[in-house]
Amino acid sequence: MAVAVAGVGATLALSDSGSPLRGPFTLFFLLAAPATAIGAALRGLQLWPRTLVSVAGAIAVDLLVAQGMLAVHRWSVTGGIVTVALISSLVLLLVTVRRQRRRTARRRA
Repeated sequence: MAVAVAGVGATLALSDSGSPLRGPFTLFFLLAAPATAIGAALRGLQLWPRTLVSVAGAIAVDLLVAQGMLAVHRWSVTGGIVTVALISSLVLLLVTVRRQRRRTARRRA
């Protein structure tokens, strides 16, 4: 359900919809996407510390993206959504690749 809400939020933001749900769903996407990626990378921690670090990391990613875009004078809502989605996807991809390598190394040993 959370993935659907985040996906709808990103879609509403990218399509420049006038829906009243655009703001809350987009905010949910901006927090959930990086938090999920960071939480996947911190799999070894217990639930509460991992949740806290994931949310703090998601806020940091969002702020760093906004700061970087403002610094180079390229701020746009669409650019911010796409950049956060790309960073989150890249982190999830790297976590998946790392786990696959560990499984392959265990099978060889």
